[in-house]
Amino acid sequence: MAVTDEQKRRHRRLTAWQRSERVLARASADHTLATRLASLAADAGTVHDLGEWTDVYGDGVVAEVERRTAGLLGMEAAAFFPTGTMAQQIALRCWAGRTKDPAVALHPLSHPEVHERSALTEVSGLRTVHPTTAPRQATADEIRDFPEPFGTLMVELPLRDAGFVLPSWEELEASTTAARERDAVVHFDGARLWECAPHFGRGLPEIAALADSVYVSFYKSLDGLSGAVLAGPESLVEEARTWRHRYGGQVFQQYPAALSALLGLERELPRLPSYVAHAKVVASAFAEGFADSAVPWSRVHPEPPHTHQFQVWLPYDADVLDEASVSQAEETGVTLFRRWSPAPSGPPGLSFTEVTVAAPGLEWTATDAKEAVAQFVARLA
Repeated sequence: MAVTDEQKRRHRRLTAWQRSERVLARASADHTLATRLASLAADAGTVHDLGEWTDVYGDGVVAEVERRTAGLLGMEAAAFFPTGTMAQQIALRCWAGRTKDPAVALHPLSHPEVHERSALTEVSGLRTVHPTTAPRQATADEIRDFPEPFGTLMVELPLRDAGFVLPSWEELEASTTAARERDAVVHFDGARLWECAPHFGRGLPEIAALADSVYVSFYKSLDGLSGAVLAGPESLVEEARTWRHRYGGQVFQQYPAALSALLGLERELPRLPSYVAHAKVVASAFAEGFADSAVPWSRVHPEPPHTHQFQVWLPYDADVLDEASVSQAEETGVTLFRRWSPAPSGPPGLSFTEVTVAAPGLEWTATDAKEAVAQFVARLA
């Protein structure tokens, strides 16, 4: 089969990112198979007894991930899923059956609405309603006064496609209370819940306690290979296990993903607060760097970031920005930005990218970030 132009561009990007000496974060998909396998084999023995037998249909190391995650979240039980998409769809389906209401209140920018091809409707027969369309979390008043009934409120923490934005702790408490005043249950899409604790000033169990169920991911923030967990009451989790089997998620063996999840919980989870704190330094330096440059307009959003991830917006076509980004990586060994996307609405010529600050980014000073912005802007001429 002939190599497509997109495959060539992807290979160029991955090669440039991998060879870069300075990056703000290294995604798990940026490594070769050999590197990823060698790393897992070298480190897995520090978090689990590799003398045990491999898992079979969810026992062994997979069950250990479930126990560990339930404990971290302060929940009664947890079930491991191959994907978060499956975990969350099943959770919402189970709650709809218990509330006798197929309507799920969520944000139109939430993951099920934007990235799952209408699966809640097409697969589970659910219906979605939107208490707000503003690019922020719904308020308590919007939830309380929404004119349509709903059985479940789903809150994505943080709301990624709005800029990884979070409500305040008081706003989150008020919104979940408003849902329960309507006799609705609350489910947290916590794919990135791990890094929300610094913003809220609360521990994970206290955050999770505001919801009836929570889904968390292991690859988005914890550098895992894949996999997710649905946590909540024992009866809900047991029902979810039944639906997991029906959805094809009862995987024979998942020990690589489970071991990488344990590594993420052991190594990355304690580091996330430092990433969140340093993202504020980097974002501020970006804003200053672009303000001092020749670009006609720029926006760092939110400023300061609520987690260790944020958006950067610029008035250029995405292809132009992609070329400047990969050229900078190839020519200087510095990867500042990765992929750019056109604005989902509005006039053409406006694009955004997502920035993640992780362990490699802790080495960057504000001066480093501003200098990298200047080098990037020079390639836009």
